[in-house]
Amino acid sequence: MRSYYCGELNESHVDQEITLCGWVHRRRDHGGVIFLDLRDREGIAQVVFDPDTRESFATAETVRSEFVLQVRGKVRRRPDGTLNEEMPTGSIEVLGKELTILNAAKTPPMQLDEYADVGEDVRLHYRYIDLRRPEMMQRLRFRSKVANTVRNFLDQNGFLDIETPLLTKATPEGARDYLVPSRTHPSRFFALPQSPQLFKQILMAAGMDRYYQIAKCFRDEDLRADRQPEFTQIDIETSFMDEEQIMEIMERMIKQIFQTHLQVDLGEFPRLTHADAMRLYGSDKPDLRIDLKLVDIDELMRGVEFKVFSGPASDAASRVVALRVPGGAALSRKSIDDLTEFVAIYGAKGLAWIKVNDAASGIEGLQSPIIKFIGEEVTQALMQKLAVETGDIIFFGADKAKVVNEAMGALRIRVAEELGLVADRWAPLWVVDFPMFEEDSEGNLTSLHHPFTAPSVPVEQLRENPSAALSRAYDMVLNGTELGGGSIRINQPQMQEAVFEVLGIGDVEAREKFGFLLDALSYGCPPHGGIAFGFDRLIMLMTGSASIRDVIAFPKTQTAACPLTDAPGAVSSAQLRELNIRLREKVGQSDPAVNPSGAETVQ
Repeated sequence: MRSYYCGELNESHVDQEITLCGWVHRRRDHGGVIFLDLRDREGIAQVVFDPDTRESFATAETVRSEFVLQVRGKVRRRPDGTLNEEMPTGSIEVLGKELTILNAAKTPPMQLDEYADVGEDVRLHYRYIDLRRPEMMQRLRFRSKVANTVRNFLDQNGFLDIETPLLTKATPEGARDYLVPSRTHPSRFFALPQSPQLFKQILMAAGMDRYYQIAKCFRDEDLRADRQPEFTQIDIETSFMDEEQIMEIMERMIKQIFQTHLQVDLGEFPRLTHADAMRLYGSDKPDLRIDLKLVDIDELMRGVEFKVFSGPASDAASRVVALRVPGGAALSRKSIDDLTEFVAIYGAKGLAWIKVNDAASGIEGLQSPIIKFIGEEVTQALMQKLAVETGDIIFFGADKAKVVNEAMGALRIRVAEELGLVADRWAPLWVVDFPMFEEDSEGNLTSLHHPFTAPSVPVEQLRENPSAALSRAYDMVLNGTELGGGSIRINQPQMQEAVFEVLGIGDVEAREKFGFLLDALSYGCPPHGGIAFGFDRLIMLMTGSASIRDVIAFPKTQTAACPLTDAPGAVSSAQLRELNIRLREKVGQSDPAVNPSGAETVQ
């Protein structure tokens, strides 16, 4: 039906008779001449109809925004003074000879020919229209091209594209599973995979050596800008490689992606231990574009009478830190109050500060409500330690280490964004040497990554002091976002059983949940490791989008609903009977928008 895409046309097509198909992006009537901007997947071309072609001109007068057209015409250069340098096709236009309306369109619920501040609920409800917007079209085309680059790179490096099941068994991955009831096995449920983790390890035990998959994964968890209930990850596993070799090949892949699609050289990927990342930045995914660091000042604060500082400074589970912000003295009191409210979100009980109005004047050049509590001598030592300059502001965090890290780490990013201290560059790094375990709110040890990550210590040492054990895990971080996380896996049943033991998973539970994995490890499983990259997150970063919903064709809302299809939906009583499920009234649940049946699912 067409000879070219609209966006393909250029001056090399001048004087050619061509056929285009697409949607009316914009219609303009200029003194008896009608201009139609015709849009398709590849771009926009300007089509001109004049009264000389009576039938086509009359038809052009009837078309409106989003009509689907077929146009036959001749490509010509635009007249002098009418070139549009902002359009790739802006040096040419098509003189329309024949016009066919393939389909009319109602007035769309949003404008596509210019920016319109439309609510996300409208955009997702009419997603088929929202996706016509050039920026959305470009993002999905970009996503497709990046996926192709990933596949080509991995294919060329000996990785096999192998699909793994979507109907599987619940495993402890750190989030709630989406459960699927089984009709043929009453009272039993499948789980949608949070990741293909166990299957890709089984593939290594099977001798596949190198595996990859651009895989769909599912997690029933609270959503954020970079989270969705169903998401896509680049899933990779390889045998007979250590962490250095895996990081090297993955680094090459990400560099190639950026070089190919953004013409960006990411340069070196520095290494930072987890301990240093938390100490310097309060985060295990630090944004190295921001040249601000936390400085421990426990030693200075242990002897002061100010208990807010001296208490945490004397507690091994707490820390006291300072954050020097160049130019921060310009912050108003209201801005500081707003920052105080911000850190409270992370559990901080307040935000102490010192403004350096004149560094050369010593104490007299400082402004702060806390100097009288910590004393002039400690204040001067503090200013010297931080190497302050006129115009700086110092923020303080003092509390349990977890609270300080989260609050001051978030403050570091927030204040840098407000003061324009975020460098315009890409800043990748690897974070390594993660703790093997962390304590939950009840004091029990849980896996920091997942229970199949190999520790960096022998079995005996792991059992003797599990809290001190480090793992052979590694995360790739870019501009403060975790792009991917991976590790060397446990490949011997004795070590896997020891990790289960530390986690409180007994032999019976381990056999019930992971018997197939333990068996696979006992039949000569090779050393292996891998990584998974958040594909949606990668595309979000590369396109500068605010949310992964803007780089997914059909995303869910913040409540994990689909406005387009109105999912999740109610099911019939007959379907429930087939699945041996009955519904009972849920106390206090009466909103049909939340649960159309007003019920919860039980066996």
